[in-house]
Amino acid sequence: MYRLNYCEIDLNAVRHNMDVMRRYIAPGAKFMAVVKANAYGHGAAQVAWAALGHGADALAVAIPEEGEALRRAGIKAPILVLGGILTRAAAEADSEHSLTQVVFDAERVHLLNLAGTKTGRPVQVHLGLDTGMGRIGVRTPEEAQELVRLIDSLPGVELTGCFTHMATADEDDRAGTLRQAERFRTLCAAIAAVHPSPIVRHAANTASIFRYPEIHCDMVRAGIALYGCPPVPEVTDLAPVMRWVTQAVYVKTIAPGDRVSYGGIFEARRETRIMTVPVGYADGYRRGITGKGCVLVRGKRAPIVGRICMDQMMVDVTDVPGVMPGDEVVLLGSQGTECISAGEMAGWLNTIDYEVLCSPGERVPRVWMNF
Repeated sequence: MYRLNYCEIDLNAVRHNMDVMRRYIAPGAKFMAVVKANAYGHGAAQVAWAALGHGADALAVAIPEEGEALRRAGIKAPILVLGGILTRAAAEADSEHSLTQVVFDAERVHLLNLAGTKTGRPVQVHLGLDTGMGRIGVRTPEEAQELVRLIDSLPGVELTGCFTHMATADEDDRAGTLRQAERFRTLCAAIAAVHPSPIVRHAANTASIFRYPEIHCDMVRAGIALYGCPPVPEVTDLAPVMRWVTQAVYVKTIAPGDRVSYGGIFEARRETRIMTVPVGYADGYRRGITGKGCVLVRGKRAPIVGRICMDQMMVDVTDVPGVMPGDEVVLLGSQGTECISAGEMAGWLNTIDYEVLCSPGERVPRVWMNF
């Protein structure tokens, strides 16, 4: 590695976070680890193996390609494609990969049936139920029953589950989630009336794991907490999984009145030590952090100064004695007793910690620890 700029991924932290969640999960509920978007930037196959090795029952991805990549990595566990396959691809769905597809309309059901009948291996499907998220899924008992009857009439598809997604489980007002839970129960009852064989019901997203045991049903879906970010403030014992690290490549002294970076928006008010690090917005370190963020060096916080560039950025290390080229610089995570969390970085950007974890780009290698 010629350019020191990488993300450490501690898989023991993944295992720890699973243990934390298990203390809240209702007895008998299965554990689905959500590893979509390359496991929120942490490495889908590596996180999946760690989670499955620590007792996860199933995995969830967003698109079929993510599931196919996990199969190529040798993973045999059930994989649910949460987003639903595109209609133009459904008839060609590769049933050899045994991905469970989400359905919410007759067209997809018919096309998946074609794929399943071609190979003689029915495509397993979960029926998406829209109870208030407003994203995908059928909305009424009549719609649910009509689609279930269609699925049951076709040889190339098999109904094995149904699910919904909670829109406000992380908010203090419980009313919206309780309404969704009641709609989910109503829709599940409608499905059972025409399909008495048991199917897997799942409604609890990560925040619901901690706040709503009554909707844990047959399985919960664990997302952001798996990676060490609390979905609700009362959860304080999760362990961050990602640590983004680089190094100082140049340190110099500038005089009062000297300016730094594009546009000269930073002007030194005193004799100032400036450290340059080889990370920029092309690596996923957002330009919007300009003027707001800091890094850790020699165990201390140091502010980023001037505009963040495509490949580099500058830091004021005047108050951190002894900084030299080659010193470790932490962009996200801990160094000594200091820590920059994904939540703190999200605050600089007026976004959420999910986006922060997904930000480090392809040219930022992942280094997996405790595999």
